[in-house]
Amino acid sequence: MNYLDEFYSVCDEENRLLSRHGQVEYLTTMKYIHECIDGMDDPSILEVGAGTGRYSVTLAKEDYRMTAVELVKHNLEVLKSKLDGTEPIRALQGNVLDLSFLPDNAFDLTMLLGPMYHLYTREDKLRALREAVRVTKPGGYILAAYCMNEPTVINYAFGSKHVQDLLERNMLSPDWHLGSDPAEVFDLIRTEEIASLDAEIPVERVKLIATDGATNYQRAMVDEMDDETFRKWLEYHFAICERQDLIGASHHTLDILRKN
Repeated sequence: MNYLDEFYSVCDEENRLLSRHGQVEYLTTMKYIHECIDGMDDPSILEVGAGTGRYSVTLAKEDYRMTAVELVKHNLEVLKSKLDGTEPIRALQGNVLDLSFLPDNAFDLTMLLGPMYHLYTREDKLRALREAVRVTKPGGYILAAYCMNEPTVINYAFGSKHVQDLLERNMLSPDWHLGSDPAEVFDLIRTEEIASLDAEIPVERVKLIATDGATNYQRAMVDEMDDETFRKWLEYHFAICERQDLIGASHHTLDILRKN
């Protein structure tokens, strides 16, 4: 997966989540992580595709027992650089498609907060989800994040005036699904496709969340907000992020599943 090494060696993913608009996705994800683990006695948490540790390191510093698995060596090095050796975390290099180095039924919460962005076939998506289910305890939670199709068509194809180029490259299907492959880095999905994946694994859906909602349509506006206005924006976002009529229009979604 050299394309991921190349992308994440130059992509400033850390600062994206630290930006004002990026904080909406981050704070929303953290809100629902805590909803899943609140009330658990010393939960064991796995993050596959942990990136630079924005979530894993934060949770470890909150004294949760973490296992962070990351494919890209550069990201893993950044993650480890944030640790002082006192945190209850182990950081490993590994691939979401093969977690055979991890035992069955080991984790109370398993998080795939990035890998599904970069899996381009249904077969690979199901393989990743099945591995996540395998390592999760019965009754435990699986969180899977996705990049959604419609916001990219709206913002990138039309907003950034790439629609003609995409059509010439046969990247847009007749029903306006934007194609993807390793050259494009990110795979895009629709809510019905997520539901179809869920139907193939032994889980029940708890919630499907719009993790950034309208935020990425209004990045400049959000980034310029003062603290009080941003707090109000978050209040508004949290009030509507579970509304299913808005989910497909969010750039990122979080599928919250529970293992049967």
